[in-house]
Amino acid sequence: MHRMHRDDAQAFTTKDGSTIRVLVDARLGGAGNQSLAEATLPPGKATTPHQHPVTEEIYYFLAGRGAMEVDGAQTMVEPGDAVLIPPGAMHQARADADEELRFLCCCAPAYSDEDTVME
Repeated sequence: MHRMHRDDAQAFTTKDGSTIRVLVDARLGGAGNQSLAEATLPPGKATTPHQHPVTEEIYYFLAGRGAMEVDGAQTMVEPGDAVLIPPGAMHQARADADEELRFLCCCAPAYSDEDTVME
């Protein structure tokens, strides 16, 4: 059994500019087909528009408010919202100016930098 508390996960910055804490993937926990990470964006910041040709993602918003754009469609997001990002869809998350945006990134197959294509 694998258990990871977010405070024990090492934070790093990904290619898209978000700060990530990997909670479960092949290296941490042995997940073979998916990964789970927590992402944060500082107030007023956004990820670089990007896509994953192979990976399907679901973002689940935990704290803060902001906006999501997926293939040109925009929506406002807040805690409790989930957004599906199909493989190949260009997407971007943006935090409101006054608070950090925090969300879970569920990826299948597991996230990899090699499957990340910047705009």
